[in-house]
Amino acid sequence: MTKTLSVQLGGLLFQIDEQALAYLEDYINAIEKQFLEEEGCAEIMQDIENRMAELLSEKIDRHRDFIETKDVDYLIGILGQPDDFTPGNDAKEERSPVTGEKKVAKRLYRDPDHRVLGGVCSGLGAYFDSDPWIFRVIFIGISFFFLTGLLVYVIIWLVVPEAVTSAQKLEMKGEPVTIESIKNAVKEEFEQMKQRMNWK
Repeated sequence: MTKTLSVQLGGLLFQIDEQALAYLEDYINAIEKQFLEEEGCAEIMQDIENRMAELLSEKIDRHRDFIETKDVDYLIGILGQPDDFTPGNDAKEERSPVTGEKKVAKRLYRDPDHRVLGGVCSGLGAYFDSDPWIFRVIFIGISFFFLTGLLVYVIIWLVVPEAVTSAQKLEMKGEPVTIESIKNAVKEEFEQMKQRMNWK
């Protein structure tokens, strides 16, 4: 008989056995300890927890409805160990965890950071590694002659989700979603925000 507890992670509720919970808490505490001095620690941890919830939800099915220690091992294998990098140590920051070396499949999202209207064209540009203006010209051209371009644009806008979290923005670009890549993405967003504030 396995005793399970309810835990909320990244906005999702999970049933998890006691050993797996202790293991997961130790892992999260070790990550948080690495980022205590970092600017945007709360945002980094929130994005990491969102990614953890996404990975753990993949392990739940109709035959097993709780998280086990092997699922936490799977999560750590993808995100990497906190010891794989150290904030402030550039030599280690450039080296990604072994599991993060391979390119991951891209996912189509609307790109809110480079949008003109809904982020559809910038999302398509990120997905196909091309300039968003190519898609903008195509949609404008088709809309000018047939109006179906506008209809297709609106449908894509409604169907395709917006890349909100750092993990989603990394998936949109086809980059591996590891602790290190999430940290770097959040730091980059902070730098861009600072530059925008200084520019004004």
